[in-house]
Amino acid sequence: MTHTVFIDGEAGTTGLQIRERLEGRTDLQLLSIDPAKRKDVGARAELLNGADVVILCLPDDAALEAVSLITNPAVKIVDPSTAHRVAPDWAYGFQEAILGQREAIAASKRVSNPGCYSTGSIALIRPLVDAGLLPAEQPVSINAVSGYSGGGRQMIAEFEDESAPDYTTVAYRIYATGLSHKHVPEIAVHGGLTHKPIFTPAVGRYHQGMIVEIPLHLWALPKKPTLAALQAALAERYEGEQFVEVASLAEAQGTKTLDPEGLNGTNRMKLFVFGNEAQGQARLVALLDNLGKGASGACVQNMNLILGLDEAAGL
Repeated sequence: MTHTVFIDGEAGTTGLQIRERLEGRTDLQLLSIDPAKRKDVGARAELLNGADVVILCLPDDAALEAVSLITNPAVKIVDPSTAHRVAPDWAYGFQEAILGQREAIAASKRVSNPGCYSTGSIALIRPLVDAGLLPAEQPVSINAVSGYSGGGRQMIAEFEDESAPDYTTVAYRIYATGLSHKHVPEIAVHGGLTHKPIFTPAVGRYHQGMIVEIPLHLWALPKKPTLAALQAALAERYEGEQFVEVASLAEAQGTKTLDPEGLNGTNRMKLFVFGNEAQGQARLVALLDNLGKGASGACVQNMNLILGLDEAAGL
């Protein structure tokens, strides 16, 4: 059986990557809108209602509008925007980190794709909260750096297009200094946290790839967990998973540096538990491609699930 797929917003960064991953698959037929009709509501509505699955690679407001145009109850939706990530009637598309979520995604017709920073953060936080090693009410700080592709077309132009008005040659910069980044609500909700974490993102002068870090004072946690206990909780949650790997403590101890571009071009994520047992401190780290497991790869994975296909198809 061939399933039809319409990527609304296929000309954007995420849309292009998704299309690239789907092209050549014999189990799918990709539908496209005439570029001249991209702003034609009627033409878009026809495609949105005529596909088996719709992928919304759009800004939040446009994604909300697209959903409002879908009147065919048979159409399934995967939304990589922020618009529906904490909506109770949408399945959150992170099947590995949350118990029972794979089944919830497969049974749903509305799936919200996680944010890139959120993927790394929740991957580290949720298993520890579920295991009782990290209390839900514990204050959490998250530090992260991403390639500039995570900022979309405008940020890409800032770093690559010398004619762009905001063109920059900086090597590294922080942002979201008002502590209101759009990924924070979903990290709190799906990470199982009572309070919103302090999130301090940054962007580096490279195209894609990211590192997400969570420092912990182990002596300040009620159970005073060891590094081994943290690693074991993560390893248990992701045992047998194809796209999420947890480094052993021995590997982590032997790792002196990490390259944020280390998993580029893949749908993989690797988690590390670094730390100093004597000082009672841990440094949890997630390495992933912000355009892979942090966006287009995860989107294809979710699309496969809701269509009842091999979850790893095309990945």
